Amino acid sequence: MAHKKNEEAEKAPMEQAYRAIHKFAPISAQKVRVFADLIRGKYADEAMTLLECYPNRGARMLEKVLKSAMHNAEDLRSQNLDELKVAEVRIDGGPMQRRWRAGSRGVSVIIRRRTSHISVVLK
Repeated sequence: MAHKKNEEAEKAPMEQAYRAIHKFAPISAQKVRVFADLIRGKYADEAMTLLECYPNRGARMLEKVLKSAMHNAEDLRSQNLDELKVAEVRIDGGPMQRRWRAGSRGVSVIIRRRTSHISVVLK
């Protein structure tokens, strides 16, 4: 049975995946995930126009990564640039910079400067 699956996988045409990653983006992952859910599964052109409508900083960063993935597809001579779909969008939390500030009554308060890793895959 496992042998049949391997034969079927060989017959199916391989879809080329084009990806772009922005590591250590200086924004919280929570702020970008809203827009990632918005564009997941849409065509790349449609996702780009959706992101251009929003004034948020998270939309700008995700737009840049999506544009980079589209240019990667163009550079690798993709045959069907009009049919590119956003197959996967991942927003992972990156490392935090921790600093402290003096709080009330002599208490130190930790300030967390959050970063994120934004990755987009087009197929």
